[in-house]
Amino acid sequence: QVTLVESGGGLVQAGGSLRLSCAFSGGSFDHYVMGWFRQAPGKEREFVASILRSSDTKYYADSVKGRFTISRDNALNMAYLQMNSLKPEDTAVYFCAGESDAIVATRRSAYRFWGQGTQVTVSS
Repeated sequence: QVTLVESGGGLVQAGGSLRLSCAFSGGSFDHYVMGWFRQAPGKEREFVASILRSSDTKYYADSVKGRFTISRDNALNMAYLQMNSLKPEDTAVYFCAGESDAIVATRRSAYRFWGQGTQVTVSS
């Protein structure tokens, strides 16, 4: 059974940085597409970033391009989201997701496996 556990969330001032981590277990990590999504209060869960198996291909939501960087370490079974120049509108619960099938990596419904989420709060 695949398990994903996020960490690294917290409270940060606008303009600051955070690095989220996602620990993967229960499968062959290098076979999985990994994604980050976020959900703000009263809003639907939205795509943030995703990375394909070999790390060569990454996708970003327009709202985070140039500020966030997704990465993975297949030797450590870890995925990361480096978030810089944070804005109050980035405040949300951030979720890590994984999928081994061929998918549209930006689509929330494509992912079968999800973590519990980690809260990110950006104060103005």
